Amino acid sequence: MMQEFKAIIKQHENKNAAYIEPPFDVYEVFGSKRVKVKATFDGVDYRGSVVSMGGCYMLGLTQEIRNKIGKSFGDEILVTLEKDLEERTVEVPEDFSLAMNHNETAVATFKSLSYTAQKEYVTWITSAKRQETRSDRIIKAVGLLSEGKKLR
Repeated sequence: MMQEFKAIIKQHENKNAAYIEPPFDVYEVFGSKRVKVKATFDGVDYRGSVVSMGGCYMLGLTQEIRNKIGKSFGDEILVTLEKDLEERTVEVPEDFSLAMNHNETAVATFKSLSYTAQKEYVTWITSAKRQETRSDRIIKAVGLLSEGKKLR
């Protein structure tokens, strides 16, 4: 069931990190204290998780989305939330996939990572502006994965 409400963008401690608090009991509505959701912030789509932290429920709001909607800490936004029942899969670029396929440990580690951790690797690689940087990142990624490590 879709929930729609207005929320204030809150700042997490003194960091450039933002979140909103749903104005309802997430457990009561969605049946879980941590729930994967599809959301919109002022019409911009987002997939993430609502989590319980310190007695309140929160959903992170990325800097990228804040920039798209032109809003920051203390601003009010229109939010929609619904439980995300779709399987989350990451589209792995062909060059990254080929590089990983030469290393069984890297492939196994990548497959064992959460959707978010896989997405971080792919975004880091695809955000490179120069081909040389992209190639370097692929080499570093395969190296980290072969050691069983997450990107961050």
